[in-house]
Amino acid sequence: MLVYLNGAYLDSAAARVSVEDRGFLFGDGVYEVTRALGGRLFASDRHLRRLEHGMRELELHWPEGLDGAGVREVSERLLRDNRLTDGEATAYVQITRGVAPRSHVFPAAGTPPTVYAVARPFKGLEHERARGVGAILVEDVRWGRCDLKTIQLLPNVLAKQQAARADAFDAIQVRDGFVTEGANTNVFVVLDGVVRTHPTGPRILAGVTREIVLELVRELRLPAREEPVLATELTRASELFFTGTTTDVMPVVRLDGRPVGNGQPGPVARQLYATLRERMEQAAKISPAATA
Repeated sequence: MLVYLNGAYLDSAAARVSVEDRGFLFGDGVYEVTRALGGRLFASDRHLRRLEHGMRELELHWPEGLDGAGVREVSERLLRDNRLTDGEATAYVQITRGVAPRSHVFPAAGTPPTVYAVARPFKGLEHERARGVGAILVEDVRWGRCDLKTIQLLPNVLAKQQAARADAFDAIQVRDGFVTEGANTNVFVVLDGVVRTHPTGPRILAGVTREIVLELVRELRLPAREEPVLATELTRASELFFTGTTTDVMPVVRLDGRPVGNGQPGPVARQLYATLRERMEQAAKISPAATA
């Protein structure tokens, strides 16, 4: 597997990062994951916009000679060189504050960041989607800037592991009585015929798939509101579903062991997934000339 590290393309077994990298020591960095179909990145502009937002907020800087457009080129080359131009894949990029003596303050100006990228084959979750999945409720104990896609994911890991032990797909996090998001997904609820999801802000990550699904909701003329949902309202939900880059639209049919709605994937989630999938496949067929 060929990877990219600090300007070089090399075999993954040969890639090395210093033990003094601030990503290793502090989780001081950001990352992004983008889907690819047929060797073409899906919604890459949106992903890069979010990556650059995180970099600005954390005061991270691009290394000399690299920017967002360059990251896209790196990802596309990794897809080609790893023979991932047929079928589906993911492209991952991570940027840390670089290598420096361990100190809680930022290193000296000019310290080059560490940039790592990799592309891997991706297998969808069609079996799980057809049946629907389970979820559990957990307390949201994360920090106050969940809108930043940082590599410090320990609370998310613990929530996801708690879900796995309960034989559930993901954990729905609750803060101050309101549903925020999953461990690595956004959450949508259908209540009284209205599609609802937590509004963007510091409490949730502004998911790219969330953004696209909301656009599809409007295109399909489904009633929708971006407003917080009380955890106590979930018992009345007719549908509940996750969205995410590697999740697409995933119906939740069990919550804490109890059925959601009629215990089957609902019509809203099924329609949104079908429409999202159609958009993804259409984007994959656009020729380079058409996107120039």
